[in-house]
Amino acid sequence: MPDLNNRKPPIDLRRRGIYLLPNLLTTAALFAGFYAIVQAMNGKFEFSAVAIFVAMIFDGLDGRVARMTHTQSEFGAEYDSLSDMVSFGVAPALIVYEWALKGLGKWGWFAAFIYCASTALRLARFNTNIEVVDKNNFQGLPSPAAAALVASFVWVMLDNHFAGEDVRWYACALTAFAGFTMVSNLKYYSFKSINMRKSVPFIVIFLFALFFIFISVDPPSILFLLFLSYALSGYVMLLSQRKKDGGAAPGVS
Repeated sequence: MPDLNNRKPPIDLRRRGIYLLPNLLTTAALFAGFYAIVQAMNGKFEFSAVAIFVAMIFDGLDGRVARMTHTQSEFGAEYDSLSDMVSFGVAPALIVYEWALKGLGKWGWFAAFIYCASTALRLARFNTNIEVVDKNNFQGLPSPAAAALVASFVWVMLDNHFAGEDVRWYACALTAFAGFTMVSNLKYYSFKSINMRKSVPFIVIFLFALFFIFISVDPPSILFLLFLSYALSGYVMLLSQRKKDGGAAPGVS
């Protein structure tokens, strides 16, 4: 008679482990987003804006590290989405609301909510369409880019000594613009076709060095212009496609 005490449990009842490295990076991104919220509550909006960019760095690393080390998992994908919602949805909305939109009353929290809800919808659509969308293009403005646009606007205004109440209507318009663009059908280049393992000419590394030097000259202004240009690139692509097709191109909604 078999010894029932020595029988192994069914495989589906065993405890499942999670991969440490990619989820550690996701946790770092989540912490940066949470830190941004805390600093905004303390009135330190410049720290909040910088924390959003730190979250972007960790968010960009976790997926690449998971693919390079073959540690992708369903848990990691879900955890990454929840982290993105905090860091690129809730955090930017609260930062811009506390800094500039609070004085607008209902219009202020309405714009902040549009942004926050659009991030949730954008992430949900991305997760459900991940197997069928074009790998070279995003559908709608990616949430990290939208967060960077809002955060860099706050940062550049602070760097130029503008108070939130001085530019609150501009902040309101930009926040709503970022939200609507996230849930649009506009195409945005994904940069996923860039192969980091491929050898490149020496000049490419030199150009990257120049790029970082260029950003370091005036980080707030240059980052804002870069992400504003990226946000507008989807509209440029739409107009270009409509011109090519004689006006018969998909709309923004």
